[in-house]
Amino acid sequence: MKLEGRAKMLRIHFGEDDQWQGQPLYRAIVEKCRALDLAGATVFRGIEGYGASTLIRRPHHLSFSHDAPVMVSVIDAEEKIQKLIPCLDEMVAEGLIAISDVEVIKYVHQDGARS
Repeated sequence: MKLEGRAKMLRIHFGEDDQWQGQPLYRAIVEKCRALDLAGATVFRGIEGYGASTLIRRPHHLSFSHDAPVMVSVIDAEEKIQKLIPCLDEMVAEGLIAISDVEVIKYVHQDGARS
């Protein structure tokens, strides 16, 4: 797979406790990205944040619990990102989805390295 030059970055923000069909939403999104053959997806767990509800989400004593903010970041060609959006409309009940233009400098991938 080759990815360079202009691309799109899609970021999905939501709470760590959010679920989709009995599994963590972040895991379901990563699996959907892989099923759609997107270049990759990365999950980030935040220390603190708030969204439309203005409820501040933070782990108690910075432990690994209590609905911390989560962001999934996906970078790929625009047409591949567009295929993901209808899925996210169904999966993300509460959160923020943003798309921005990016310039890919380097993306290295060995064919057949999927595990």
